Amino acid sequence: MLTLTVACAPYDRVRPLFDGRVALPGIRLVPVPIHSEQSFPRAFTRAEFDVTELSLSSQLIQVSRGQGEYVAIPAFVSRAFRHGCIYLRADAGIADAKGLEGRRIGIPEYQMTLGLWLRGILADDHGVDVNGIAWRTAGTNQAGRKERLPLELPPGMDVRPLPDGATLNQALRDGEIDAILSPTEPLAFAQGDPRVVRLFPDPRAAAMAYHRRTGFHPIMHVMGLRRDIAAKHPGLAGQLYAAFDEARRIGLADMEADLRHSSLSLMLPFLAEEWAATKALLGADPWTYGIAANRAELEAIARWSHAQHLSRRLLRVEEMFHPETAGS
Repeated sequence: MLTLTVACAPYDRVRPLFDGRVALPGIRLVPVPIHSEQSFPRAFTRAEFDVTELSLSSQLIQVSRGQGEYVAIPAFVSRAFRHGCIYLRADAGIADAKGLEGRRIGIPEYQMTLGLWLRGILADDHGVDVNGIAWRTAGTNQAGRKERLPLELPPGMDVRPLPDGATLNQALRDGEIDAILSPTEPLAFAQGDPRVVRLFPDPRAAAMAYHRRTGFHPIMHVMGLRRDIAAKHPGLAGQLYAAFDEARRIGLADMEADLRHSSLSLMLPFLAEEWAATKALLGADPWTYGIAANRAELEAIARWSHAQHLSRRLLRVEEMFHPETAGS
């Protein structure tokens, strides 16, 4: 029997695979339920896990360089709208998205998928020259964050780390940067400091409008299978994709079944109303896996990665994933 370690956050859409309700014949899965902050460095530096959650942006960089120990399968375990992740100094004089142009903006890592998405949105929707921004990298609230892969940027692009010991939160408060792109709230914003505000005051409305225009539900993470294991076991990548997709379907059914009970298992009193609103916007199956249903979004991501000087070349969608998943 083949044994595979699987490192992934314990999402509702992955839990049926972890608890054994979805099984792969002849394969024993060993769940490693950890979040991406722990799995990404271990995957990219030493390929520690057989199957692992991956940053989509970093994976595309490696594919474009002919590098990387993992081949991706189009199970998009993490998706997130990110309009609420742009924070400003209230006194920076930035009235709209175009006002970010030419500014000093902090981000934990230039290559992170959140940055890839937000720069793409700023460029496509708001006409911002994102390559002309002075990017400064550091941890949002904790010092020590580094780029997980070396960057290959052209001369003239201004991307550099803040000094050792610095955080984006403090740099924003001190006026050293004008804005922050981060999945984590800067401490100042979380504490209600009026000097730090969001670019989009109503990020939910902005995200909903974005989806209506584009149809995109931003893909953040994919699952990866170690290349050496995939080579030794033909058919495995396709089996894993099918298993993750079945786990997703079960997770969705579990949530809908829970909503039919008189007592909710989650402490969200308006969960049913939120789910109805989500389906009205995104459709009855709002978390699709596979290439076909996500092709336009994946093509945009590939275009942004190349335009932002992350990927060495413009990737085709099919080369992003294992060939066994091409028909997904």
